This record gives sequence, structure tokens and C-alpha cells, in this order.
Amino acid sequence: MSGPMCDDCFIGVRHEGEPEGKIDQISGVECYVGTPAGDHDKAKVVLFLSDVFGIPLVNNKLLVDDFARNGYRAVMPDLFQGEALPENFMSLPPGSFDREGWVGRHGPESWTSALDGVVAALKAEGVTWIATTGYCFGAPPAWHLALKGDAQVTVVSHPSRLRNPEDLEEYAQKAKAPLLINSCEEDSSFPAEAQAKADEILGNGRFAPGYERTYWPGCKHGFAVRGDMSKPQVKAGKEGSFEATVKFLNKYKGLP
Repeated sequence: MSGPMCDDCFIGVRHEGEPEGKIDQISGVECYVGTPAGDHDKAKVVLFLSDVFGIPLVNNKLLVDDFARNGYRAVMPDLFQGEALPENFMSLPPGSFDREGWVGRHGPESWTSALDGVVAALKAEGVTWIATTGYCFGAPPAWHLALKGDAQVTVVSHPSRLRNPEDLEEYAQKAKAPLLINSCEEDSSFPAEAQAKADEILGNGRFAPGYERTYWPGCKHGFAVRGDMSKPQVKAGKEGSFEATVKFLNKYKGLP
């Protein structure tokens, strides 16, 4: 899993809101956790696998809280060993920091152990159903857990760093978790040809566990987490993709 990251992976708009979750340590990994206010199934967890801005970005924490409001305990682990990009980097011009150096430090070898540790700890406390929601950078970690058999459901939104068609084919051949891809019109990390290839490999019943893809016109890479909510099509894409994600989780929450 070493596909491209694009300029839009590193820019966006900060959203307004006050996070309601808390920071916790799970298997020694810093995590932001959103917990439903009422009764909820403690055996089910949504693992929120973030973009490059991770826990520090309020947008990510607000989305975790949104999953909690929809009845799921949601956990966002730090995939970056404390080196998530600060939110002010969203407004920096390309070339103003060593992007390639940062990306090079955060390949699968950097996050696999921490992520596997969090999953093992959740299972040890009685979690039996894990859904992943991977945004941008978070897509390969979502793939990793599906291919290992640790995820019961997979959702990725404007994924980056997936190879086309190799990673799509590997998912089709090895994964058992139903897959939802939230895609958009302008996305050099997961462009139209990759979207079409995903449909070709996984669609029309070819992937027996289940496959769906949403498409949001007028949106670009990052829309589901860092989009400009003052633009009607982007707002519709952000809210619609979240709604589609929750519907997909609910559809498959009975899976063992």
C-alpha cells in the first residue's frame, strides 16, 4: 500500500464545534474516544482511522463524536506517534515543509504495531465487532485490518495510498469485510479510473460480502473531513457521506 498522496491530502478547512469525547490510552497508544450518552452495545467499536492531521484536528474529533451520537463507541488512535500534522499546516503552501520526509516516516511499518495493539486491547475487553472508517491516510490501515480479519466492516472516504488495481484486487481476494467507498469528482489520489476499477473488481455482486460506492459531485479529495462547508455541494457531500457510512455500519452490525 504505497499509492499516491496529493496536495489535497494536506489542505482543508477547520470546522467549528466543541469536542465532547476524551483522550484515553489504549495499549499505550493515545486515542480520542467518543462514547454514546445512552445505552449502547459495548461489544461494538468504530475505529476512526484519520487523515494526516489526526487527533489534533477538531474536524476529526467532531466526526468521532458524531459516530458516538449515532450509537457507536468510536476510537481514533494516534497513527503518527505524536507527529500528526498541526492544523495550521492546512493553510501552508506546498513546499513549505518537508512533506516527503514526513510521508516517508509514516509508512505501514510506523503504525502497524500501534494499531494492532489497540485492536488486541479492545478484543481483550470484550469487543467482538470492529468497523473501520478510514479517511485519506487512514485507508491503508483500514485495508490492513480487513486483510487480517480484524475488521467486520470497512468504510473508506477519499482514500489515499492505495495502489490501483493491486490493493483493490487483494481486498477482493482476501477480505471478508463488506466495503463502502465514499468517492468524489476531483481526487488525484483516488481518481475516476480507480473508482471505475473498484466497481469493476468489487461491484455487481462480485465481492460476496458486500460492496457499495457513493459519488459526490462538486467535491474534491478531503471533502468528508476537511471540506469547505460554505459550499453547498461540499456540505451535501460531507453530510451525505457520513449518513451513508452510518447506514452501512447499521446494515452490517449483526455480522459476527
